[in-house]
Amino acid sequence: MLCRRLWLCKTFCMTQTPTLPITLLVIARDEAEVIGRCLDSVPFAAEKVVIDSGSTDGTPEIARRHGARVVHQDWLGFGPQRNFANTQASHDWILVLDADEVLTPASVAELQARLPSLLQSSHAGAILVRQTWYMGAPMHWYRPMVADKSSRIYNRKRARWTDARVHESLIFDGTTLLMREPFAHFNNPTLVHRHLKILRYSELKARDWLDTGKRKSMWTCPFVFIATFIKDYFLRLAFLDGWRGYVAAHVAASYAVYKRLRYYEMQRNPVSREQATLALKRCGLDP
Repeated sequence: MLCRRLWLCKTFCMTQTPTLPITLLVIARDEAEVIGRCLDSVPFAAEKVVIDSGSTDGTPEIARRHGARVVHQDWLGFGPQRNFANTQASHDWILVLDADEVLTPASVAELQARLPSLLQSSHAGAILVRQTWYMGAPMHWYRPMVADKSSRIYNRKRARWTDARVHESLIFDGTTLLMREPFAHFNNPTLVHRHLKILRYSELKARDWLDTGKRKSMWTCPFVFIATFIKDYFLRLAFLDGWRGYVAAHVAASYAVYKRLRYYEMQRNPVSREQATLALKRCGLDP
């Protein structure tokens, strides 16, 4: 715990850093515990903008105290929300972080060294590598949590987010660079938080499937669970992270199945869509 506090202190105790013409964009709702840490980890951004979708825990006030401009926008879904956020930036070059993510000192140093030339180039953006902290410590082997390549820097004239409600992706119109130093993701403080997120993400994914008329067969669910668990636990090396790796692989497999179960229920009982929306809203989760 002490090492983690020292690491975080080192991350955020940076002063007098020259700014670059890039906007940090963060979409948030009820992120009071982490929003300040996220914003403070990017000392070089000339502008910081938080797109808030209705926080009741003081997130907008905290964000302003940490140097961000706050814009309210009712929740549109992840892809549309990010595309709306693009329109609120004063700079064409954008860095995107989630509220539970931070740049590490090493990633800050690399970006300060490489961004000036990138911002003057014809590249569409850059890919960052993300390392996840899970159950209070960093993962070391599980590939999705150690070497997760994420599209996080882009020129909004050369890139656009897909309109997916969840699991949106950034489509580049041009070439990209790869940054080497990882940034940190403090993933879900507890398994309770993780499963609440799974409920929300499953709802969004099932609605996307409904919109496109995607076919999903219920008989495949047991095989989906087994295949996902084997892929994550063995092929993606979760087993090398001990019991935390087992938990991560099991949760991933459960999510792969649950969203199919929820999709089936939406088709079988359409009234469940509104009932689920009300239940999620009572938990502060907009579907």
